[in-house]
Amino acid sequence: MAVKEQPMNANQIAAKLGMDYKTVRHHLTVLVKNHMLIPAGEGYGAMYFLSPELEQNYDEFNKIWGKIGSK
Repeated sequence: MAVKEQPMNANQIAAKLGMDYKTVRHHLTVLVKNHMLIPAGEGYGAMYFLSPELEQNYDEFNKIWGKIGSK
């Protein structure tokens, strides 16, 4: 299933989620390190995209996320 999400930078993600910018940056670093996201650009304006691995396995990710969210 192709995922059609618009890329966002850390500030946009923080605003959308209502979270602290530094918290979002920390989690983005973890997601990039674990091949879930790919950054494009550097610094404040870097945009984040889903990795090809995550896109390829997005349905399975949603199944797992559904199980986690239901607890």
